[in-house]
Amino acid sequence: MAHHAIPSEVPLRYLKRGTTATMVVRLMVFVGIVSFFVTLSRDSSLAWQSYVVNWNYFASIAMGGVIVAAVTWIVKAKWNWSVRRVHHSFAAYLPIAFVLFIPMLLNLREDYFPWIEMMADDPIVQKKAAYLNVPFLVSRNLVGVLALFTMACGFVYLALRPDLGRVGAARNPAGGDSRVRSWWHARFTRGWRGLAAEEARSYQAMTTMAPVLVLVYVTVMSVLAFDWAMSLEPHWFSTLFGGWFFMGALWGGFAATAVAAVLLRRRDAVFGEHVGTSALWDLGKLTFAFAVFWTYLFFSQYIVIWYGKLQWEQAWISTRAGDPWGGLSATVIVLCFVAPFAGLLGARPKKTPIILQTFATVVLTGLWLWHYMLIFPSLHHEGDPVFSVATPLIGLMFLGLFLMAVRWFLATFPAVQMWQPETDPEPLEAEG
Repeated sequence: MAHHAIPSEVPLRYLKRGTTATMVVRLMVFVGIVSFFVTLSRDSSLAWQSYVVNWNYFASIAMGGVIVAAVTWIVKAKWNWSVRRVHHSFAAYLPIAFVLFIPMLLNLREDYFPWIEMMADDPIVQKKAAYLNVPFLVSRNLVGVLALFTMACGFVYLALRPDLGRVGAARNPAGGDSRVRSWWHARFTRGWRGLAAEEARSYQAMTTMAPVLVLVYVTVMSVLAFDWAMSLEPHWFSTLFGGWFFMGALWGGFAATAVAAVLLRRRDAVFGEHVGTSALWDLGKLTFAFAVFWTYLFFSQYIVIWYGKLQWEQAWISTRAGDPWGGLSATVIVLCFVAPFAGLLGARPKKTPIILQTFATVVLTGLWLWHYMLIFPSLHHEGDPVFSVATPLIGLMFLGLFLMAVRWFLATFPAVQMWQPETDPEPLEAEG
């Protein structure tokens, strides 16, 4: 990674929320909600499949961003010091994602999970009954997602607390944002023990928590991939499927951070000063590298299926390679590998904000289509549309809520992390 000089004093900055942008994201949410209920009244299967695709995608991007913060903390990375708070901001969407998870967890049964009806007379599915049953599905998803999202929010809280104690109440002119900041600052700094002690406590707690968070992330995201995508074709399985899924989410976290970093540079000169060319370069390198790694994980599954030539192993790939899905599958490969590999090859594209943002957006678009292709071909019936505009329209609800959450976070908490630990702090003395 490039060398990064962290300033001794990081100025206090908040994101300024514009009225026009607020109206746009609210309109997105409104259009998405209306689209969901209109589609639900006409074709409930299409509505719920679209809901699951968009929930999986945006929850993955949000968790991917937090895990970027966790893994860079584990390795004591310095390159991302100016965008750490962007990673953290994705956690603001997780409570919303959990609320949105409940309807699909409680409502979807036979129309979504084909193995429920197959269990009665399919011997292969019957052998998987210990895992494929509704009570266990609901309990493992509910407990797993709640644990993962709670840990992610707790990790971000620990990163925020030293900054909030440092700045006290918001130092901005009176107004709605300042009142909200003051309330959150007061809640997040209860029991304040002094700056040095709080920084040491947060550092030690985050250092202990980060590896556990990554392990829980790997486990829960794998379960989500198995339950909401792979189980839709219950005769087929891949031991790499979970890894492909959660590494794609991590890649989305890097790409979304790159898009947000470029936007912040445009919005504010101070952000532009801190989120410099070296930070963009490193984000570009990681976005490029994960394009190769994601494709490697796909090919690692494909090559084994190809040379094995077993019909039940080939089913999942064959469905997506032939008509009518072959064109969309090729588009996924172009958006997720060919375009970012060619577009971000070399140093200059990675250091040029508009080029980096463009190809990071291409990656995020490709990942959305990938999530679509994980689910829709498995549930397709003769006469169903291959692609419906209802799916991206419903996605506007999730996109609007995601953007609202991230904007609220960066407007409420310092948008550039002020606490930048250079070395391991002295261990806390035992109390008492």
